[in-house]
Amino acid sequence: MTTKSSFIKYSVKWLLLFTVLVLAPLILALFGHQEENRGFWIEFGVGLGFIGLAMMGLQFVLTARYSKIGAPFGLDELLHFHGQAGYFAWGFIMAHFVVLFVADSQFWEFLDPRVNLPRALALSGVIVAATALIATTHWREKFGIIYEWWRASHGILGLFVVFVGTVHILQVSHYVSEPWQKAVWVTLSVAAIGMLVHNRVWRPLLMKKRPWKVTSITEEVNTIWSIELEPVSHSGLQFNAGQFVWITLGDSPFKLQQHPFTISSAPEEKNVRLTIKSLGDFTKEIKNLVPGSTAFVEGPYGNFTVDASIKTHNVFINGGIGITPTMSILQDLRSKQDQRQTTIIYGTPSFGLTPFYEELKVLSSELNLKVVHVFEEAPDDWDGETGFITEEIMKRYLPDDTSNCEFFVCGPPPMMDMAESTLRKWGVPVYRVHSERFNIV
Repeated sequence: MTTKSSFIKYSVKWLLLFTVLVLAPLILALFGHQEENRGFWIEFGVGLGFIGLAMMGLQFVLTARYSKIGAPFGLDELLHFHGQAGYFAWGFIMAHFVVLFVADSQFWEFLDPRVNLPRALALSGVIVAATALIATTHWREKFGIIYEWWRASHGILGLFVVFVGTVHILQVSHYVSEPWQKAVWVTLSVAAIGMLVHNRVWRPLLMKKRPWKVTSITEEVNTIWSIELEPVSHSGLQFNAGQFVWITLGDSPFKLQQHPFTISSAPEEKNVRLTIKSLGDFTKEIKNLVPGSTAFVEGPYGNFTVDASIKTHNVFINGGIGITPTMSILQDLRSKQDQRQTTIIYGTPSFGLTPFYEELKVLSSELNLKVVHVFEEAPDDWDGETGFITEEIMKRYLPDDTSNCEFFVCGPPPMMDMAESTLRKWGVPVYRVHSERFNIV
């Protein structure tokens, strides 16, 4: 169980570090600065630009998928923070232009192609690229942009903004006149490029040395399939139950098609099972996979895991395909003969669309496990819960005193929002509520 003190310690640590890194350019600019003050609004506008560019550079850190960055929140929470930080970065960059243009009309010359064509094109490109980053992310599905192309363009656009912004700062040189200051900015820009290269080139090279083979494709229920992967000439994957991986299907790990899926098998098994719901273009083709196909696996990631050293009442609130990390955890508990109290409240559209129904029944007989099925459309002879998971249903099956409970929430966003708000209403501390959302991309 995550303790309050450890959660606060980690939260303060990472928030403080992020704040320091965002403000670092402003602090560095003050050292050795001897230029004449140009007035509050101009200096304020310049400061906004420094902050916006620093936040944009840090976006590469947030998406680098390093296990120790952002712990113990988990990669999905980190990527959610990345998304929110992106809006702020865009706001600071746009405010930089607006404030300077309003403060002094001469700054419009920076966008005037008659004065300096390369500079005008580059800075105009920054405005377009930064806005495109936000627009294509927020309305990707509405625009009909394929995920793989969005992911590739996302990195390129972000890199363009950081690179042009750094060059712009060096050319203006009002606050970076010292050689060491220029070196710092060049280093930051190179670091952003390095992280992108590490993610898109170095990691695929490592994956190429550790291929996997698809051994089976099984339909669990309509539109939900499980694929089993077998390691080829290597020992496989070490992971904690509840974690997820990114997979690439095909003969090359350098494809744009890389998607995250939660492992639904136990850690001690050599083969890895991934259970996938057909939703988009990529997942709809899962059923057409042929045994023997090659796959590449990157990971594991995620903190949707149970602490084996502390015996708590684990409560899982799942919906639909959100049961996958729970299945891995339950199988791990069985293999360790762990009889801690466990409750699952599991919502699905109907009995026929409930994956792992029989497997959950077997696990219930082998573990100290209670499974509460909630069917939106129930069979005529069903005497259990119907409709959607609600606060009333949660009250019926959970103890009044939740101080010894650890909560795990995974499923459709509306269900997760309801469960999380209910737990907050009950006074459950945030560090004892673990959430994993499948829309982290």
